[in-house]
Amino acid sequence: MSEQILPRVKYRLTRRITVGALFVALSLLLPQLFHLTGVAQAGNVFLPMHIPVLLGGFVLGPVFGLIIGAVSPVLSFFMTGMPSLERLPFMIVELAAYGLVSGLCYQTVKLYRVRLGTYISLIAAMLAGRLVYALSLVIAGNLFGIKGVGTGAVIAAVVTGAVGIVIQIAIIPPIIYALRKGGLLNGFIGTGDKKPD
Repeated sequence: MSEQILPRVKYRLTRRITVGALFVALSLLLPQLFHLTGVAQAGNVFLPMHIPVLLGGFVLGPVFGLIIGAVSPVLSFFMTGMPSLERLPFMIVELAAYGLVSGLCYQTVKLYRVRLGTYISLIAAMLAGRLVYALSLVIAGNLFGIKGVGTGAVIAAVVTGAVGIVIQIAIIPPIIYALRKGGLLNGFIGTGDKKPD
């Protein structure tokens, strides 16, 4: 019996790692595309790295979502120099929270079974990510005496990223719905429930 289960487990893990690597690659590519728009601080405005991280959490669950969120900004820093070294630790914890919470809500709590569950999971992840970001700024400010990393920095980040937040709300749920409807999430989440999100 275990001889039959082991290849299946290896296949599923390999599939998750492969799809996770795809999301990491997208998290490196999308910011580069958005920088081609010529908009000043395009990354801060459009938040392109957030999209693959959030999708990774939805599709692969909380553990892979957290890993994708933590690894993406680190690889981006080493490959492109973005984000800046000063911003890197804060982006790591913020994006890790996005991936973790989107996966927790959608898969672990099984909000994929609930109408509008994708939107609820997305908004919960976005709020959690910003909360973790705010806490990391406050902790860094208090521990290391860094100036300009208080509540104002969080508010400024939310205001600057308002367009990106709208983009995430507009495109992520339809992408998840299309993936589910096309059967592309079979094997990743319990997809027997075909109710629309």
